[in-house]
Order: sequence, then structure tokens, then C-alpha cells
Amino acid sequence: MQLKLKSTEEDKDQKKPGRLNPSRIRDHLANERTYLAWMRTGIALLGFGVVIVRLRAFQVPLMPRPGNGWKLGLVFSLVGLITVWLSTSHYFAVRRDIEEDTYEPTDRWVLLFSLAVMILGTGVIYFVFTTSLDPLSPLIPE
Repeated sequence: MQLKLKSTEEDKDQKKPGRLNPSRIRDHLANERTYLAWMRTGIALLGFGVVIVRLRAFQVPLMPRPGNGWKLGLVFSLVGLITVWLSTSHYFAVRRDIEEDTYEPTDRWVLLFSLAVMILGTGVIYFVFTTSLDPLSPLIPE
């Protein structure tokens, strides 16, 4: 009987770091939800980049060369890939901090991606208002 009590007392003394936080599971689930939201954002940016590039297929081009739309689509796709990469690394960093009970929120990710979306939005607005419209396009009402 004493051996069992002694072993359970030893188990209590040898707790793993990070297990003291009672909301640890909730924190991990919130971290995973945030990661999945960033993944959806990255996938949406990739998809939007592809849509911008493929819009040319719906119009008869006025010029035989590709134009500048593919550059904007490429930038969207690259920002989408960077979002996926950074969100994955951020997820594992936050996971480690939660386990070590040392997590401190930072504002740099919010500022970084807000700035990126503002720049991309500016690029879309510029692209939409500077692209010449094709009079032969079926998308333009007469």
C-alpha cells in the first residue's frame, strides 16, 4: 500500500511543464482554429491569383502579348503561399509557447497581413481602372 502511495506522489511531483495551465486544451483548440483560418485565407489568395490570371481567357485579347494581369495574379499567389508558410510556422511556435506556458500575443502578424491585403487591394483597384476594355467583349453591355 505504501508503494502505491509513494509512486502516485512521485508522479505528481514529476509533472510535465505546461500542464499547470487548466485551459491548455482550450488554448490548443483556439490555436488550431486560428491556423485553419489562416490556411483558408492563404487558399483564397491563391485562388484569387489564379482567377485574375485566367480572366484573360474569357476575353479576346486586344494585344497578342500577355499584358500585366498575370503579374498581379502571380503576386496574389505568392502572398497566398507565404501566408500558408508563415501561418504554419506561427502555429508551431504558439503550440510550443502554450506547452511551456509562456505565450504572449504579438501584433506583428495582424499588421503584416493587413498591410499585405491593403497592397494587394490597391493593386486590384489599379488593375481594374487602368485596364482598357475590349469593345468586342461579350461581358460589356451595349
